[in-house]
Amino acid sequence: MNKSGSAIAKRDHSKGRPDMDRDITANLRMRHMALLVALADHGTTHRASEVLNMTQSTASKMLRDVEETFGAELFERAARGLTPTPLGEFAIANAREQLSRLQRFSAEFQARRAGGYGTLAVGAITGAAPDLVARAVAEIKRARPQLMVSLHGETSDAILEELEAGRLDLAVGRFSAVRHRTIFAFEPLAEERLVVVARTGHPLARTGPCTLAEVAGCSWALQPESNPSRQVLDAAFGQAGLPRPQDMIECSSLLLILNLVQVSDAIALLPEALVEAHRRAGLFTVLPIRPEIRLTGFGLVTRRRETLGEAALTFCDILRARAAL
Repeated sequence: MNKSGSAIAKRDHSKGRPDMDRDITANLRMRHMALLVALADHGTTHRASEVLNMTQSTASKMLRDVEETFGAELFERAARGLTPTPLGEFAIANAREQLSRLQRFSAEFQARRAGGYGTLAVGAITGAAPDLVARAVAEIKRARPQLMVSLHGETSDAILEELEAGRLDLAVGRFSAVRHRTIFAFEPLAEERLVVVARTGHPLARTGPCTLAEVAGCSWALQPESNPSRQVLDAAFGQAGLPRPQDMIECSSLLLILNLVQVSDAIALLPEALVEAHRRAGLFTVLPIRPEIRLTGFGLVTRRRETLGEAALTFCDILRARAAL
């Protein structure tokens, strides 16, 4: 333990009470949480103080006060800067979440004060966003024109990260990690059909189905390995006794994947709802793969042990009704 940690421990013993008796929330302020996040993001008190518009000495003193409040070191000091300790990582993650919640509260309060209907932040995977979620958003906006809706379309791992951080009210997606089962509730909504697509005129474009062996040697534009659709594709090759594609471009942006397919011979596994407009416009062709590559259904994802606001509850009801059609 360094001198700072020893000083913290010494002050603890002088009070004659164990750390378990500490009431952290009694002295923790919003600016303290902002400092923890800024230090984690920028690595030094100098850069963090500039972001927060305070002097470096003020930031240093505030960090000492916060660590005394927690009764633990939150950052390791080194010549290259500050590195969060394991307890620091835990405190920083919670500080980010609390700041996000406060920012969302502020935005909704301002909207309601201006005579609106509050705010609604929704995350949706691209397979659900073009159809189910878009129609649900349109329906709730018809009923509540002044509701401020923020729609975030991304992959499941990205939107669940936003949901966990408190930046979204709810999400439409699927779990992408085992730990999601402990922090989120999941309610099935619909299936997401995946298709292998290529540009119109691609050498494999034909009327009959293709086998996995025929497309294994193709150039592929693939999402990262953390993405569920990439995982089921890799699993399909493995079950067929085939190696994973070697000629590939890994890309996290679905927009870029769509562009790559359109201008090259690369093929991609994408949600049918995402590529349907391109297919109708004659830009893409669907390669019928046998056996078909299937993905588990998507659903409504919310944080456990947290009550949704009235607008979010209404939106959930709309989603359920539309999914049942």
